[in-house]
Amino acid sequence: EPTSVYHKPLAEHLIAQGHLVVYATNEAIKKNRSLLDGRWDKNDTKDSANVADLVAQGKCQYYDLPDQRLRELRSLLLFRKRLKKQQHSCRVRIRNNLVAQYFPELDRFWNNAEAENLSIVRWFLDPARIRALSCEQFIAKVTNHNGGDRQQRRLRQIWETAGNSIGCRPGPGTQLEAQLMVESLQSIQDQLARVEQAIQELASSFAEYEYLKSIPGFGPYVSAVTLSAIGNPDRFENRSQLLRLAGFDLSASRSGEKSKSAVPVISKKGKADLRYALYQAALVASSLTRHFRAYYNRLLDGRQREQGIRTKMRVKIAAKMLVIAWTLMKRKESFDPAYIQS
Repeated sequence: EPTSVYHKPLAEHLIAQGHLVVYATNEAIKKNRSLLDGRWDKNDTKDSANVADLVAQGKCQYYDLPDQRLRELRSLLLFRKRLKKQQHSCRVRIRNNLVAQYFPELDRFWNNAEAENLSIVRWFLDPARIRALSCEQFIAKVTNHNGGDRQQRRLRQIWETAGNSIGCRPGPGTQLEAQLMVESLQSIQDQLARVEQAIQELASSFAEYEYLKSIPGFGPYVSAVTLSAIGNPDRFENRSQLLRLAGFDLSASRSGEKSKSAVPVISKKGKADLRYALYQAALVASSLTRHFRAYYNRLLDGRQREQGIRTKMRVKIAAKMLVIAWTLMKRKESFDPAYIQS
């Protein structure tokens, strides 16, 4: 039974010794537990019997152990995801806690010039400290970058707004919190840049990476995510298996009187990160590239008034992109617009 990362050393050791390794999924184990004796209780002995019962029924999966480079790529992508969450958390805490409480008027300027905003939060969270300086002194302390007249007008408006702020007065502890939060965010952003560089360098060592980047809408990140998810393209026998990997397979409840009117929807049981990345690629390609935009318009033809139809058609394009990516990896060739019609 896979548990966090604790099963990996044992699995890799057994595979290295030449053993056939399979595992039972957590969902199957959970649903099968009460079928053993009609009880939901959980203990180590029963868990072992549960796994053995599922393996005996053939309700298990082969353990996927790709080569070291692919495992490193997957690990880096997972680390990037964690850093992204930390980055978002810091940004939300700075804006929704510090700025909203101590300098709420700054919020209307927040969507532009992040570096300047963070500098203000770090050194001038108390608006009174801004007004203690002249406008020129304030601008010189906030930034050393000459952004032209637009930047000067924006910072002057912030300086003028600080004189009428209704925010709470921060104490030394709050100002220390602001400094540490900004430093933490900047540190996370530096780490994120290093991780993304490492991802790109590692992904570039795969020949398939360049084939994936030739697909419209596939940038470095989407190509790396797709490459890490598919891995060895020969392990998939057909496109249905591939679509299940991303949760793009269609499912519907066709039981009883409503069986004929049931509308299939994607299962969303596969890799959520892969599905999200492909949808973003489909969004870009259907908006900015000629071939995919024409295909998108054909899908929409006569159905423009249906609710949610644009999202559904972009999901369909995302699924097609996944199949195209798999095909390019198998055939070792770059993108050809003819694949859109296949």
